[in-house]
Amino acid sequence: MPPRLALPLLATLLAAPGAARAHCDTLDGPVVTAARAALESGKLAPVLAWVRADDEREIRAAFGRARAVRAGGGEAKALADTWFFETLVRVHRAGEGAPYTGLKPAGTPDPAVAATDRAIASGDPKPLFALLQQAVHEGLHEGWTALAKERPPADDVAAGRRWVAAYVPFVHWAEGVYAAASAAGGHGHAGHAGPGAAHATPEAEPREARADPAPGAQGARGHQH
Repeated sequence: MPPRLALPLLATLLAAPGAARAHCDTLDGPVVTAARAALESGKLAPVLAWVRADDEREIRAAFGRARAVRAGGGEAKALADTWFFETLVRVHRAGEGAPYTGLKPAGTPDPAVAATDRAIASGDPKPLFALLQQAVHEGLHEGWTALAKERPPADDVAAGRRWVAAYVPFVHWAEGVYAAASAAGGHGHAGHAGPGAAHATPEAEPREARADPAPGAQGARGHQH
């Protein structure tokens, strides 16, 4: 699958099983970066792109106050900048339905987020594609291997419970990946995720990641929880 087609899909797949760590609340994240530039240039439009239209008035007012206070220089400038960063990030996260837990130090984003930013800056998505592809393959391999070690429920209750303990998280992982893939194209169905997005060729996948049924794992099929 060409990286230009698979990149959006795999970016969503990697985040699917759990919530990704926030990137917008770091001091070197895109929101604060936009805020720094705006405070220096006086051009607010790039900042407003990070908030909902309903929140624009609040950010405009905060920006005006921060610009006025920071004109005093020194500590006043530093405090005004930090206050505006905090206000902007809080409003941005509220628009996403996420809580604001304070500004995070620079250099703390998720590896996939950092790789995404590097790809955008360089215009080359291939390293990011490789990172995301490897993460999906590793998740599949780990879950499948754990399940293959167990046997479906039968006469041995303890053994059956071990199988269920491996089955449930693996199915939830697969379910989350599928849901993310289905939503990646905005149509609610994996078949509509974009030309070729759901049709990786065997050559694009390492052999060990194709999840050929392992001995003893056949019982995983057809079970629901």
